[in-house]
Amino acid sequence: MKITIYGPGCKNCVNLADNARKAVAEAGIEAEIIKVEDMKEIAMAGIMSTPAIGINGKVKIKGRVASVEEIKELIA
Repeated sequence: MKITIYGPGCKNCVNLADNARKAVAEAGIEAEIIKVEDMKEIAMAGIMSTPAIGINGKVKIKGRVASVEEIKELIA
């Protein structure tokens, strides 16, 4: 599984990445977590407000920090 965190590196982006790591650990799955900080790449993904999270190439949540529980539901 590939989890992508989109954001310029702000506090919310860091929090979302931390929540994604916790969700993966709690779910007991293997996943690659990638951070995309380049604004051109973020815009090309169709994201206008960050942070955002993508699972296997599909953007699932934009513009807010998803909770650990929300991310666990997305990766289940």
